Amino acid sequence: MPSSREYLNFILEQLSGLEDITYKPMMGEFLIYYRGKLVGGIYDDRLLVKPVKPALSYLPQAEYSLPYEGAKEMLNVDNVDDTAFLKGLFEAMYDDLPMPKMKKR
Repeated sequence: MPSSREYLNFILEQLSGLEDITYKPMMGEFLIYYRGKLVGGIYDDRLLVKPVKPALSYLPQAEYSLPYEGAKEMLNVDNVDDTAFLKGLFEAMYDDLPMPKMKKR
């Protein structure tokens, strides 16, 4: 089931306190970037983030979920109503996220 634009807009509004939040539509879902780094995405109207150490510390009770069949597991963020929590999560994760790979020409 593809994610809705309404849920994307809700998440973007929750993250509006952060600079340089961007997204890319991808096959009915949305990838979420913070300052150019891939943090996670919206899959089936769920916010999932990469399981880097700061995210694991921030979300000790989070369940792992598959964004789609054959993908690596990600952390399901349930507390999407708390703007300050989401902002803190993304800021904590930033340094541990890999730099984007350069595309070959």
